[in-house]
Amino acid sequence: MASGNIFGRIVALIFLILILAAGGLLWFDYLNVIDAKDVTGPIMDFLRPLPVIGRLMPSGVGRTQPLFPDEDLNLDAERFAIRMEALELQKMELKGQEQDMQSRMGQIEQMAQELEERQKALDEREKTLDAVLSDAEIKDRTVERNAINLTSMPPQRAVGILAAMDDQDIIDVLRKTDELAQASGGQSIVPYWLSLMDSQRAAEISRKMVSRPSSLN
Repeated sequence: MASGNIFGRIVALIFLILILAAGGLLWFDYLNVIDAKDVTGPIMDFLRPLPVIGRLMPSGVGRTQPLFPDEDLNLDAERFAIRMEALELQKMELKGQEQDMQSRMGQIEQMAQELEERQKALDEREKTLDAVLSDAEIKDRTVERNAINLTSMPPQRAVGILAAMDDQDIIDVLRKTDELAQASGGQSIVPYWLSLMDSQRAAEISRKMVSRPSSLN
């Protein structure tokens, strides 16, 4: 009776070991460590004639496909996504630099326009100044010519012409006459002209000459 119990236990242990071995074999095959087909193929070929085993385990049993067939594709897709993200960041950076350059170009163009406007204003001012100087030179030459002509005339006739002028024109001619006389080292005829004029007119002209000694306008 005892020997029968021991034999039963041995059979149970052997059966348990076979189950564990088969489970471990299937687990290693699932983990892609071994190919169960290489191990179980000869055994299945030996047991396949048995009706029950043939139905439970048909021919061709075993792993023929990798565990993760899409793993490489997923890695490639992830790398591609990372590259696309880097390219997008680079594109955004370049766009920001372009906008910055456009802003700077706008500022430079504005400064150039302001400088151009200032230059135009300076050119206009220079033209105006040249025109004023030109008018002053023309007037000075005219006054000098009138002073020379009047000096060469008889004093009575010269005073008659001066009396018909405006006060400022008379002052300009008298001053120019004094300058010409001083330059030539001669005596100015201006005091004599004033003495021949109307006394009130002569006094007014003399007062203006003293009050505005440098006026040529």
